[in-house]
Amino acid sequence: MTLNDSFLQKFAFINRETLDRINIDPLQTGGLLTEAARQAHMEWGDGYSICDFCAGVLDQIKKPPIHDFVHQALPEFLGCDEARVTNGARESKFAVMHSIGKPGDWLVLDGLAHYSSYVAAERTGMNIKAVAHSGSPEYYLDPEGYGAAIEEVIKESGKPPALALVTYPDGSYGNVPDAGKIASICHEYDVPLLLNGAYAVGRMPVSAKEIGVDFIVGSGHKSMAASGPVGVLGVSEEYAPVVLRKSIHNKVKEVELLGCTARGATVMTLMASFPEVVKRVRNWDQEVENARWFSSRLEDMGFIQRGQKPHSHDLMFFEAPRFYEISQNVKNGRYFLYRELKSRNIHGIKSGLTKYFKLSTFGLGKEKLGTVADAFEDILKKYENV
Repeated sequence: MTLNDSFLQKFAFINRETLDRINIDPLQTGGLLTEAARQAHMEWGDGYSICDFCAGVLDQIKKPPIHDFVHQALPEFLGCDEARVTNGARESKFAVMHSIGKPGDWLVLDGLAHYSSYVAAERTGMNIKAVAHSGSPEYYLDPEGYGAAIEEVIKESGKPPALALVTYPDGSYGNVPDAGKIASICHEYDVPLLLNGAYAVGRMPVSAKEIGVDFIVGSGHKSMAASGPVGVLGVSEEYAPVVLRKSIHNKVKEVELLGCTARGATVMTLMASFPEVVKRVRNWDQEVENARWFSSRLEDMGFIQRGQKPHSHDLMFFEAPRFYEISQNVKNGRYFLYRELKSRNIHGIKSGLTKYFKLSTFGLGKEKLGTVADAFEDILKKYENV
């Protein structure tokens, strides 16, 4: 293939058609940039822009105030002793797994864990023991299951697992497990616990120390209004020397972070949005109230919300039997819901989904949520004879 100007032109500019729509995509609602972050993105978008100010250690940069952000603001926000910015929540998880475990060790995690938790453990060479959930409709995770899983590992391997992980909340149903109880059970066996807060940190109040976990990870691009990929990692004082150990070849570089992590627009948008993120976390009770109100409206129309009830998070999973029925009886029906929502300026339910879908109510407020609920109702009425 010849890379001529005509071919290359297709990469010059790609318009984002969904930018001005009401966004209910759970991957995006918590990551929408603040105005300050948009300005930072333009200012610091050049490759390696942060490195102009670096003397060798990224988190020691005083201006812009990355040092204050990483060593003061983040630990307080996460409720931990040490914190770092990473290239994403999965990179944070891998850093913990790789430093705490070794090939052949065991990891215990919840049955609703994100695939990246499995991949990170696989890359580390760890074995995995999953704690089963109750299945439909609640997908409840019993904290006692962690004790049972740890006992199984001890029986199979002769020693406790090196690490346990709980997803808080899970990315499928938005269930918020009793992480404090899980931490207590794990610590009875001297097993440290990692809290995957990719959908929690930046949306809802969460403190590693208050819950009792040893590690906490978050996602900037999912829940902290940052340009991704970027994540955060919090570590307790006990494990900081292990996870944040320095290289024997370059004494200022931390091994698990490969020396440096976010080096430009990602970390700068994370910082620029941080004041607003701190403020919005204080409004979490209202977010939960809005989510429950929205769920109630949809259930009144015949939708079925799966997962915890009453729900305690903005991410929700719905079964839509009537939409599925309609999709079986109209032309190109698999995509009818996507088209109908698009025509109403609503984005976030993936093209092709009608029977099951998940969405997020985060940050929309009652007025926009009402618009979305009204849209669902209008679509049902439009096809009531189908």
